[in-house]
Amino acid sequence: MFVFILALPFQIFAQVESVNEHMSKVGQAFFIINQYYPDSIDTKEITDEMIRTLVGELDPHSSYVPAEEVQAQSEPLAGNFEGIGIEFTILRDTLVVVTPVAGGPSEWVGIQAEDRIVAVDGVAISSPELTNQKVFDLLRGPKGTRVLLTVVRKREKEPLQFQVVRDKIPIHSVDADYWAAPGIRYIKLNKFALTTQEEFIEAFRHLEEMPKGLILDLQGNGGGFMGAALFLAEQFLKKGQLILYTEGKNKRRQEIKASGMGFFINTPVVVLVDERSASASEIVAGALQDWDRGVIVGRRSFGKGLVQQLFPLNDGSELRLTVARYHTPSGRVIQSPYRMGEKEAYYRDFLERYEKGESFSRDSVHIPDSLVYRTLVEDRVVYGGGGILPDVFVPADTTYFSSFYLQLARNGIVTEFMNDYLDKERGYLSGLYKSFEDFDKQVPVALVPFEGLLEYAATQGIVPEEKDLEVSEYHIRMQIKALMASRLFGQEFFYRVINRVLPEYNKALEVINGLL
Repeated sequence: MFVFILALPFQIFAQVESVNEHMSKVGQAFFIINQYYPDSIDTKEITDEMIRTLVGELDPHSSYVPAEEVQAQSEPLAGNFEGIGIEFTILRDTLVVVTPVAGGPSEWVGIQAEDRIVAVDGVAISSPELTNQKVFDLLRGPKGTRVLLTVVRKREKEPLQFQVVRDKIPIHSVDADYWAAPGIRYIKLNKFALTTQEEFIEAFRHLEEMPKGLILDLQGNGGGFMGAALFLAEQFLKKGQLILYTEGKNKRRQEIKASGMGFFINTPVVVLVDERSASASEIVAGALQDWDRGVIVGRRSFGKGLVQQLFPLNDGSELRLTVARYHTPSGRVIQSPYRMGEKEAYYRDFLERYEKGESFSRDSVHIPDSLVYRTLVEDRVVYGGGGILPDVFVPADTTYFSSFYLQLARNGIVTEFMNDYLDKERGYLSGLYKSFEDFDKQVPVALVPFEGLLEYAATQGIVPEEKDLEVSEYHIRMQIKALMASRLFGQEFFYRVINRVLPEYNKALEVINGLL
């Protein structure tokens, strides 16, 4: 043992000694408080809070997970549950939505990323005592039960009210896979989970012919397991091509290269991303962009490129600590800039992208020349500085927003009405339309129960003002048709309908056709 200590580099030895000295100081303080403080204290709660505070002074993505929350934190990637369907974080004392789960009840009613949930069933929840477990207790519950959420949203003067009906949260990672056009296959991934590899393979196993082109939709995909991202990336890359590399202060450079066993190494591909695409999604998009292997369409991605390693603690809790940074093959850093200990400022910077017009104009994205990189085959310019900037920019579509539409969305009126409507009519409609193709042909948007929706909305005090329907009616009708399709034939058919009116999807279709 003595020899080993002498063999350590002096710098590492000094660091160990410094840590031991500080930990001894903390232990002394803990002992004194426990021995002499006049009231009893909850040492477990204090310890949890100390660790949580310490980790909070690091980067935005390191976290401490108490033992009772470990399983619940892993469920969205590996299990299933019933609730409102959001991924969230707690900033200071406030519950912030990271993203609504695709196809879940929160998405249906219009909950958005970066919404702050400040009250549940009329009871304020923002407080220093708010924990992940308390959030789970408040928002999870049996399918069919209702919960009223009070939401503070940027750019809205007053808090918003959303009535959410709890449901079984979809755990699958492939939301949809279908022929977008002859020879062109569309596949949408909502996360990178333990099941992603199997689901991806299954999406193509039953096909009589392989696609000539692919649209890979990673919009809203906040990431997940890196292994699933590596599997997906190497479906398109040649043997030996670098997928990513990682580096950290105590982690030497590690490179991960494609095996050359991919199914689509020579198949043209378009990748859809937006501001909610993060982490594993950015690994895939960055690798394909750097090797000029696919065209990235959409808007600048989130910019989460920190490698977290799980360190189990002796009571079953976990430290999810950042140990390195991801780099794309050209050397770009995926992670957006941040200041240690300023998590709130980090997420505020993300919101300011919208205010600066980044969602509507590529010219609003200002990146210095020092962050210009070159792709590895065609020597095209790509940009670092956080996130993946698409090759083809598509502005966010708000053309159908009206006061009436926003009120419907915030109150979950369309979903509520359709649930009631289909409860009554499902048997009749299922007998009438034996397949989606029959339904699609025989139910144009002019024949969906839009007038019934208007009547139902009126009973809730929501009535369109002048010109509201001129702006929003067609999109609402398409949403009704998409919900009908999903309830009758499955979640995939929601996207088969609604994608038709989404500019990102149509631009991807245009680009992939140009590649064939």
